[in-house]
Amino acid sequence: MAFRVLASDPLDAGAIQAMREAGLVVDEKTNLTPEALVREIAAYDAIVVRSATKVKAEVIDAGARLKLIVRAGVGLDNVDAAHAKEKGVEVRNTPGASSNSVAELALGHMFSLARHIGRATASMKAGKWEKKQLEGIELEGKTLGIIGIGRIGQALAKKASALGMKVLCYDAFLTDCPIPGIARFVPLAELLAESDFISLHIPYDAARGATLGEAELALVKPGVRIVNCARGGVIDEAALLRALESGRVACAALDVFGLEPPAAGNPLVAAENVSLTPHIGAATAEAQARVGDEAARIVIEFAKTAGK
Repeated sequence: MAFRVLASDPLDAGAIQAMREAGLVVDEKTNLTPEALVREIAAYDAIVVRSATKVKAEVIDAGARLKLIVRAGVGLDNVDAAHAKEKGVEVRNTPGASSNSVAELALGHMFSLARHIGRATASMKAGKWEKKQLEGIELEGKTLGIIGIGRIGQALAKKASALGMKVLCYDAFLTDCPIPGIARFVPLAELLAESDFISLHIPYDAARGATLGEAELALVKPGVRIVNCARGGVIDEAALLRALESGRVACAALDVFGLEPPAAGNPLVAAENVSLTPHIGAATAEAQARVGDEAARIVIEFAKTAGK
């Protein structure tokens, strides 16, 4: 019996072709409702998702043939990995494929915050010429604090160091820095107090809650600029808004939100000192090609093993 794969979110065309050339039957069925996915999944040995499809317990339970779930991207927020393990279904992702794209977006947001690029664009489109009001700062010589020094954090650290920034890092799961010649490992409180820019690159842990909440934001260096291209929830959005309004945080850049898309009237979206992108950290042609290639390779190798 042929190994059947469901691609329920858009996947790079090269990845689809590679799986088919390997002899797998691949069906592209995107935008399925949760109810339709439960009906469809019974016919497949593997499912490849990005971020839109939610592979919940009921989907896994309905997967009579399901042996593999591949999240084409970083993290497993949209997959019930614990339930899959209970059912003997393997869960994989592609954590390294989009690292550079996310790091570049974080750096782009840092430039935008330093030089008011987003605000200046909106201002000029509104017919204004706010030359005197938009004085910025340089990145060179400033201190960047990176919370989470995994693949993405390391990529950002290298780019920031090349620009002449001093880089501090903190990671709850490490005791020292994996790139000691580029960044210095410090306690979180020290990072918050010394950093001119803070960029988060950590998963969201619902049990822990926000990594930057009211208490942590009270410790930051006044005038700090904060970037979140990680996951919604790692910053307490209400606490961040208060810090922005008080001036404790000069400005912030957000690619991710606790609710996506943000609810209408979200005050962070309306704030003039907040730069925004709609969760596009991995949305580059290069990253999607790498993500698709890695996802396809995982499925092909698994299918070969399963067929023995």
